[in-house]
Amino acid sequence: MDDASTNRFGLSAIDWRGPAIGLLDLDAFFASVEQLDHPEWRGKPVIVGGSSQHRGVVSTASYEAREYGVHSAMPSYQAERLCPDAIWTHGHYARYRELSDRVMGFLVEETPRVQQVSIDEAFFDVTPGRYSRENPVDICQRIQRMVSEIGITCSIGIGANKTVAKIASERDKPRGLTVVLPGTEASFLAPLPVRAMSGIGGATEQRLEELGIHTLGELAAQDPDEMGRVFGVAGPRMVERAAGRETSRVADRYEPDEVKSVSNERTFSRDLTSAEEVRAAVRHVAALTGARLRKKGLKGGEVTLKLKFDYSHTRTAQCPLPAPTDDEHIFGEAALELLDSVWREGTPVRLVGVGVSGFGASRPQQLSLFGDDGEGGATETHRDLRSLSVATDRVREKFGKDAVAYGHDLRFRGEGSSRDLRG
Repeated sequence: MDDASTNRFGLSAIDWRGPAIGLLDLDAFFASVEQLDHPEWRGKPVIVGGSSQHRGVVSTASYEAREYGVHSAMPSYQAERLCPDAIWTHGHYARYRELSDRVMGFLVEETPRVQQVSIDEAFFDVTPGRYSRENPVDICQRIQRMVSEIGITCSIGIGANKTVAKIASERDKPRGLTVVLPGTEASFLAPLPVRAMSGIGGATEQRLEELGIHTLGELAAQDPDEMGRVFGVAGPRMVERAAGRETSRVADRYEPDEVKSVSNERTFSRDLTSAEEVRAAVRHVAALTGARLRKKGLKGGEVTLKLKFDYSHTRTAQCPLPAPTDDEHIFGEAALELLDSVWREGTPVRLVGVGVSGFGASRPQQLSLFGDDGEGGATETHRDLRSLSVATDRVREKFGKDAVAYGHDLRFRGEGSSRDLRG
């Protein structure tokens, strides 16, 4: 335990000043619900997932199963080899949704600013003076008690922004409460590996290591302009987040925005298993979402990647964007960086979805003295690519959707079906 964070509860006397963003993560949620509903399974390895005979994957593994090396998104046949005595269930998703809704209700009792990321995760804003004068740590402890009373547990990370809260929530699972006090963000993040920060996948991690950057502290010390030349618009944003300087906004759960998100999903007639195929599919679906955003005149500040492995197993991941955008060359690349957090090569993918949200969010942008940054922090190359996308939109609108096609489109022509979604 270092001075920058604590999971001890003697913090009520701290005079918390500034933003207080929490991330609640339900511990091994699906498996925990199964152990709640089947008391005889408690203390035993439980796996929620699909059959190995049908190329299923692990959705959730209990902590007892994780001791054998089983983890989410692992092919079921591999999990069976690692933990042959595990109890398997296909899952009861209506029951999971029921308990998830109850937990989200606990958060809404504390603050209207609750942003659910997935069925088992949500950000919440308990900044003192905004909706309550109570210490944020006391609020988090109360939330944990209420969750425990319904028979499951959660871990919570709390700090000044979403990046810190997310990383903190993973530090002391299960039943952890990790608090990063205001002003200690940089020292909390500095020793952690770069992979600890959401949005840094395998490819980015490898490139950072080639540059001699292994920890978030080393990343935070980089020149943002130089990182921009290497990683494009994501580079300066990575430096800002690694230094703990991110400014986050948690959307109001009951905000009256007409449109919460714009997304597109595509179900494929055959499973995709290679990295080349899945990455091409993400780019393809992102382009469909970009066209819808531009048609609606919307620009969003967050991207969500969704993968479905079989009829009942889905994984999602979300990350902030450098600035609100409608350009798939920006949010699509961010979605690709999320890929490693929800998928491992060889696991069959049936559906790919890419969504953009956060239309009401505004985020301060650092502008270049030399005019190199454009809309959404885009470089000249990105502006050219966006202009090409706009031109493609017009051609397709006039002559049909198949009038212009790129490589990632041609690869999937005639395979499966797509659908537009609106949140």
